[in-house]
Amino acid sequence: MPKILIIEDDTAFCQMLSRFLTKNDFAVSTSFSMYEAKAKLKETQFDVILSDVRLPEGDGVDLLLQIKSESPKTQVIMMTGYAEVRTAVSAMKKGAFDYISKPFAPDEIVGIIKKALQSEGDVRQKLPSDKTQEEEKLNLPRTVSFVPGESESSIKLQQYVELVAPTSMSVLLIGESGTGKEVIAKLIHGQSARKDQKFVAVDCGAIPKEIATSEFFGHLKGSFTGAIEDKIGHFEAANGGTLFLDEIGNLSYENQVQLLRAIQERKIKRVGSTKEIDVDVRIISATNENLEKAVQEGAFREDLFHRINEFSISIPALRDRSEDLLIFVDSFLDKANSELGKSVNHVSEEARQALLHYPWPGNLRELKNVIRRSVLFAEGETLEFETLPQKIKSSVKKSEGANFSKEAYEKERILKALKQVNFNKSKAAKLLQITRKTLYNKINQYQLDV
Repeated sequence: MPKILIIEDDTAFCQMLSRFLTKNDFAVSTSFSMYEAKAKLKETQFDVILSDVRLPEGDGVDLLLQIKSESPKTQVIMMTGYAEVRTAVSAMKKGAFDYISKPFAPDEIVGIIKKALQSEGDVRQKLPSDKTQEEEKLNLPRTVSFVPGESESSIKLQQYVELVAPTSMSVLLIGESGTGKEVIAKLIHGQSARKDQKFVAVDCGAIPKEIATSEFFGHLKGSFTGAIEDKIGHFEAANGGTLFLDEIGNLSYENQVQLLRAIQERKIKRVGSTKEIDVDVRIISATNENLEKAVQEGAFREDLFHRINEFSISIPALRDRSEDLLIFVDSFLDKANSELGKSVNHVSEEARQALLHYPWPGNLRELKNVIRRSVLFAEGETLEFETLPQKIKSSVKKSEGANFSKEAYEKERILKALKQVNFNKSKAAKLLQITRKTLYNKINQYQLDV
């Protein structure tokens, strides 16, 4: 009878899983802490170990390294919430057989255990060397730094991208500054028939009105003062591919007229030339403004608006997809480590709470910068609260008072999740990445009137 050890601090979930596996003819032992687990590992040789990624006394990945060092044939399966998926993927690279995201169906874990038992100690190679699972699933080019979220708004965003990408429709991306509009534009391009052609990004807000025509359509040498050589414009550069017009609302009315004509006629003329050049580009535009209001006020041409808005996608602000935040943190942590030559693999509980609590007015761009800065200041393998910028630490203290606590944060997060799903406790538990029983225990513990 195969010997299984479950390491899980959620006692109710651990006992439920133990009962199920026992009924399926496994000899099951349980540990509710890393200390208990280490003691049992000294006494017994287990065939498979199911370990939570996060444990009260430390990290499940650290325990994994010890297990594989002392018992290479023992297979380890990491159990993780959605926010820890990247940590689990990292664990696989360090010897874990597989990972499974909570909540999971009991039959699913049995299937993985059986495969682990059949592997005879060989580490399962699930991940291609050149692409992550997320990139493989979405067929992304490696240049696209897209991180799929698990929130409802993130899933909806991915569905819209997959729907419109294969078409030739013009797309308008609407979202606050820093939400990743260019990343989404590249994602659309990467899943389109034009993916092997050029993707040209233009910041319309950075182009002075006086040279916008030359920037978009190019010019001939000597056509104006300073034109010392021939130049192709953005439309020609993107010919056959995708032209991304970021912050299109910043274009002057005159430039809007020129842009409309080029999109409609699919022809351009370089400044100083009478020759028309055929161009075939897909237009993806982005804005952080209300263009419909700008149309009503006469600041943006209505005909151009309809041309660029054959399909619109709203990109949610980071504060509206807080359940994805830790996924982004792990991704930015990996990038920062690579760029800075560091090995910060963990985020302390206090730092996690602070990151989740902060409103992120600068969205993903701000989060990326914060993680990069904190990794630079980190002295060990853990990103501590002290390494975070003062504005984040101050925000926590201001909101929670001098005695900022895990309990206060947890209570607020539970209430927020319940409100988000209209007080459906099953959905709230899934959103919080805990079992429903744990949620009920927390509600009773904090005496929440729900």
